[in-house]
Amino acid sequence: MLTPTVSLGVLTTAVGTCVLVAHWPALSANAHCFDDERYLTENPLVRNPGWESARRLLTEVFHPSTVQGYYHPLGTLSIMIDYAAGGRPEDRRVFNRTALALHVMNTCLVIVLLYLLLDHPWAAALAGLLFGVHPLTVETVVWLGQRKALLAASFALWSLVLYAVHVRRKSWGWLGASVAMYALALLSKPTGTPLPILMLLLDYWPLRRLNRRALAEKTPFLLVGVASGVLTVLSHASTSVVELTHTSGPIETVLLMCTKLVFYLWKIVWPINLSAHYMPPEPIGPTQPLVLAGIVGTGLLVVVGIMAFRRAPAMLVGMTIFVVAILPVLGVVRYSWVFAFDNYVYLPAVGLVLLAAWSFRWVWTTSRGTTTVLLRRGGLVLAVGALAFWEGLLTRRYLARWQDTETLFRHMVSLAPQAYRARNNLALALVHKSRLDEAIEEYHRALEIKPDFELAHNNLADALAQKGQLDQAALHYAESLRLKPDQPGVHFKLAGVLHRRGDIDGAIAHYTAALRDKPDFPGAHFNLANLFLVQNRFDEAVLHFGQAIRLRPDMAEAHNNLGAALFKQGRTAEAIPHYREALRLKPDFIGARRNLETALSRLKQAGEQTTGPP
Repeated sequence: MLTPTVSLGVLTTAVGTCVLVAHWPALSANAHCFDDERYLTENPLVRNPGWESARRLLTEVFHPSTVQGYYHPLGTLSIMIDYAAGGRPEDRRVFNRTALALHVMNTCLVIVLLYLLLDHPWAAALAGLLFGVHPLTVETVVWLGQRKALLAASFALWSLVLYAVHVRRKSWGWLGASVAMYALALLSKPTGTPLPILMLLLDYWPLRRLNRRALAEKTPFLLVGVASGVLTVLSHASTSVVELTHTSGPIETVLLMCTKLVFYLWKIVWPINLSAHYMPPEPIGPTQPLVLAGIVGTGLLVVVGIMAFRRAPAMLVGMTIFVVAILPVLGVVRYSWVFAFDNYVYLPAVGLVLLAAWSFRWVWTTSRGTTTVLLRRGGLVLAVGALAFWEGLLTRRYLARWQDTETLFRHMVSLAPQAYRARNNLALALVHKSRLDEAIEEYHRALEIKPDFELAHNNLADALAQKGQLDQAALHYAESLRLKPDQPGVHFKLAGVLHRRGDIDGAIAHYTAALRDKPDFPGAHFNLANLFLVQNRFDEAVLHFGQAIRLRPDMAEAHNNLGAALFKQGRTAEAIPHYREALRLKPDFIGARRNLETALSRLKQAGEQTTGPP
């Protein structure tokens, strides 16, 4: 007869293996989803891993140079470490390997937590299995931009496990470690903020220790949570928009919250047609079927909760943990365009898993008689195994959608044809494959759905510019800027198009506008300086070449052109060091070599004229 601890170890290993098998195709997933470029392809800190990049990721709180929004450095730092280990945008295997390892670990942590709470290894393992292989976990594992959610859940689960150990052993060291893990969870993603409330719910049941001591123990958690909340609001407000809601009033806000709550619960029960982009219901009112389902479903949950208050505290606590944990993403605070994401369910699902484990323990322990016990326990294992097998099949089917970017976004568009953001990203994938005509068609479809979608105007202009349709490209860049003026990158690209069309003054105006919005833009300084050089405005050219070099000392072309501007001003001796630096940075730079030879020859001639004949 195995001891409970040994049984737990064997069962946890078996469940971890099942989770690994179900999610194995995640290793080859290579799709890039929304915002992935911010975390990888367009993130200079991630793509230049080192101590300096790590320092900047951790210290750039209110004015981040890469990822905008609320402060969450650990997720990006984790991606940077994977990049240093060989992960690349075109080959995501290293990133996926880390994410899959984290998910398997999280599943094991869920099992350990359930065991510490319920003292039943089989119930914990069966519930953990349903969590680990569920299709809703796919998005959290394979979406690189959601590494923050995966990491936050890991630290949050460690915090809960350590708290449960503290309750058993009455050691303040375990409590301190739990607080530390809570802080790390918040540095990964602040959606773990309600964790102290979840602990209080566990104190009520199944720990049955809701007293003054339990309340006092939450003080350090509350202090950390409040500090994180203030930091989150301030950091997000400094880079983006923070609003209490994005609805027209409190009634619509409540209706939207009810709709999302029931939507997530339904996806847990029936995980079919999963997507990384769900369209919000319109209009937000009881005449809309999804909203009506949210109203009715929430009402039923309230009734069940009231009935369970005394008779079934497990049901009350499990559902309440889910609601409290998912509350930050139900729409009270607007920090994103998102209606719903599967990854939002990842940590809140612990409440439902706890309820499932309690149910399994009840079935396992209430039988009487050898035959009845074997039948009920065997039936439970078979039923959970069959359900887990079905979940695993759905998980693998959904993972197939994540194998490449075009497949992923075609899947989204097939489920929601009006999803203009998905169409925009589908077009980007087509551009990456050099299928410009198809991409342009998708951009136009996105703009038919939402004419004021400034990002689609910008991306459409990029595609048109690649095809050489400069007039149309300029129109869409201008429209993007009309809809959202503070876009230095769009000013930069429009300036380039205008330059190609021969409109030098227009190009100068937009490079200047780009620098007004982003003074530390080396490319804009460099291009603007080149235009000044063409117009023989040498003082301004020297100034901006100097700024470009200050921001990008390794820009050989800037050194060479600065030397040319100085040479034109007759400052030959000052030009020569810049020519030499250009050649040091780029030894095969033929133009810089010729310029250096010309400058040295002129300097020699000037010296001979000064000294005269011998």
